[in-house]
Order: sequence, then structure tokens, then C-alpha cells
Amino acid sequence: MSKLFVLYEHSAGFALFRVSEFEELAAFLPQVEESVTDLQRFNSVVTLISFQPFKSAVLALENINAISEGILPEDLNLFLEGALPKRKKRNKCTLGVLDPKLGAAISEALEIPCSHTGVVPEVLRGIRHHFHSLIKGLTLKACSVAQLGLGHSYSRARVKFNVHRVDNMIIQSIALLDQLDKDINTFSMRIREWYSYHFPELVSIVPDNHLYAKCAEYIKDRKSLTAESLEPLTEIIGDSEKAQAVLDASKMSMGMDISPVDLINIQMFAVRVVALGTYRKQISHYLHTKMSSVAPNLTTLVGDQVGARLISKAGSLTSLAKYPASTLQILGAEKALFRALKTRSKTPKYGLLYHSTFIGRAGLKNKGRISRYLANKCSIASRIDCFSENQTTIFGEKLRQQVEDRLKFYETGDIPAKNIDVMKQAIDEVALASQEQVDDEEPKKKKKKKKKNKQEVEAMEE
Repeated sequence: MSKLFVLYEHSAGFALFRVSEFEELAAFLPQVEESVTDLQRFNSVVTLISFQPFKSAVLALENINAISEGILPEDLNLFLEGALPKRKKRNKCTLGVLDPKLGAAISEALEIPCSHTGVVPEVLRGIRHHFHSLIKGLTLKACSVAQLGLGHSYSRARVKFNVHRVDNMIIQSIALLDQLDKDINTFSMRIREWYSYHFPELVSIVPDNHLYAKCAEYIKDRKSLTAESLEPLTEIIGDSEKAQAVLDASKMSMGMDISPVDLINIQMFAVRVVALGTYRKQISHYLHTKMSSVAPNLTTLVGDQVGARLISKAGSLTSLAKYPASTLQILGAEKALFRALKTRSKTPKYGLLYHSTFIGRAGLKNKGRISRYLANKCSIASRIDCFSENQTTIFGEKLRQQVEDRLKFYETGDIPAKNIDVMKQAIDEVALASQEQVDDEEPKKKKKKKKKNKQEVEAMEE
């Protein structure tokens, strides 16, 4: 008759239980489920064999990190080796675990069959429910404190070692940039409509939204403009002729007079719109620097905004790198794809890649071909960015040149270089650049060593 042992990993330590009448319990699973909530009935099913508490919070975090990755930690290995029967008798035993990956690691190391199905999940559910009662000296409050502390430590560790942590910033930045574009456009139309009651001619002279809001903020009452206002207006607009046109239009404007209170409110709103426009430029610059550090080759190939949208749509740079080129090509055109499949019409040629300059420069016949080629190069660039240790833009520059050559090939028929030759050249350039960097760092290290030696000699002399 086989014996069933159950391993339970708690924030306080490791515990090993023996389940009585294992084969009978497996046959009467509904009765086991009912007995889980009743401590007296559950005590007759489960017996504590051994409990090993964690000596410190650091040790608990190390063990839980290893278990979450399906690795058998040394502490757990020693604990099971001492608590389980001897190796000769383990063939007649079964160890119940919650994680199948951990079970595979345990069975390989300790030569004991592991199970995570059948009655095991229900028994573990009962142990989790009554754990503070099954261990002597452990209270419910101590259990909750240990779980809370380890949970916070584990979460901090996972966030720290999360490979997508920089991708999250890019995803949020591009989402904020899109939202700001919509809001600035809406607010600019509002201020145009509002201020046009007083100065309708300004719209035709200054069509740019950001400059219009700046002009409205500065001008306020059009009657207050004088010849002295020409220089500040020129600084705002950046064109002396347009500034003079604004000054001339203010003298013979058809707009209505507005009270000072209304002008103050218009000015306050214009200040907000200008501030939003300035903030949008800052976010755009931040996104550019972030993309240059996270995905330099993809940024060099298609630009920071298109690259950021691809990463955002995929969910992370790693997910984008795992996509085939055919998926990357239509990323962002999922509705059109499924509609085409449903109606059996032509599938879309491009999604987010349409915003790339290469698609716009290609002829009508070649748009689909260049889109497929560009998706292939984007796939290569994203994989290089994701899995390479040293960040460089050399591959991105070579890939961009390949797309340029392919565009020329469609127009003139000039045969471009083969991909394998271009990649070999790029690898050689990367190796040369890394060697030069190492050579530059060596003299600095020697200088530091000389300074340290001098300081040691001086200290000895003193």
C-alpha cells in the first residue's frame, strides 16, 4: 500500500504531512472536500511529520524565489532528505506538491514520485486553511505577518528583476503622448473658437495651434497692441511679416469687444494649453531617450514613435521579439484582418508600420512588398535589441540602409546587397567598436592604479 506525503511551502517555513488511507481518500474525493473546512475531521486525515522554520526573511525570500522558478533549493533538499523515508523505501511513497515544475525537480533529485493531481490539491487547500492550528506555537496573527512580509519582499524582488520594467515606461509614455495629442487638439479648437469672437483674423494669420495659444496669451485685448508689441510678437511667431500682419489686423478687426473678466479667463485657458504643448514636447523627448536606450536598433530603423507603438501593442519588447514578421506586419490592423477573413476579401498589407516613412515613399504597387520587407527587418532589430548584451545602433543603421536599397531596387532595378553579407559587416563593426572601447578603458584603469599606488606610497612615508 503506497504512502502519500504532502509538501507545503509556507512563508514561515517548510512542512511535510502524511495523509492517512491515501487510496481510500482518492476514491472518496467529495468527502475530502467537505472535511477541508472542519479541523477535527481534517486532523484525522493529515498528520504533521516535520516542520522546518526559516531562520531569516532573506532566507525565506531566496527559497521562495527558487521555488517559483521550479528550482529545488538546498534547504528544501536537506529538509526532505531528512524527513522522508530512506531511499530504498521511497518507491512505495508518493510526494504531493502544488507546482508540477517543483515536483519534477524533487523527483529527479530525491528519486521519489511526485503528484499534483487527484486528492493532493484538496489536501493542500485544507493545510493552507488550518496551517496555524496544525503547527504548535504558530498563531494566526504570526502567519498573516509572515505572509505579508514575504509577499512584499517577493513582489519587490520580482519588480526589480522584471525584464519588462523599462518597456512599461515606454508603453505608458506613448499612451500619454497619444492622449495629450487628442487633448491639445480639442483645447486648441476651443480656444480658437473662444478667442475668435474678439480677434477672428488671428486664425488665418497664425494657423499653428501652439503658436495661436501663445499669441492669445500675449495679446489679450487686441486694442492694447502697439508698435512696441511687434518685437515680442516676432519672438513668439518667429516671423516678422506675420507679426506685422497681426498688428495691422488688430487695428481694423471685425471682432466684438469682450469684458476684462472674459479676457482673463481666456488668458488663463491659453496658459494651460501652452503648458500642455510644452509638456508634450518634454514627453516626446523623454520617449526618444528611453527608446534609444531600450531599443536603439528598432528606433534607428522606424523611429521612436512607431517603435514605441509596436512595443505597446505587443505588450513588451520580449513579446515583440517573439512575434514572426508576418504578425508584426499587420500589428494594429487586427479588426481589418478578421473582417477580411470573415468576408473572404483581401487581407490588410500593414498596420502600425503604415506610419513609417518607407511606406509613404513607396509606390502604390510596392507598398505591400516594402511593408513585408520592413516587417522582416523590424523583427530582426527587435530580437537584437531584446537579446543582445551590448546596446548598439550599428545593426539598425545597416537594416535601415537595406530598406533604402530595397526601395531603390523597386524604382530603378539596382540589385541590393545580400542580407548575410550586410549582417557579417555589421558584426565586424560591432566587434571593432567593442575592442576600441576596451582599449580606451585600459589606460584609465592604469591611471587609477598609479594614483592608488602613489597614495599608498605617500601614506607609508607619512
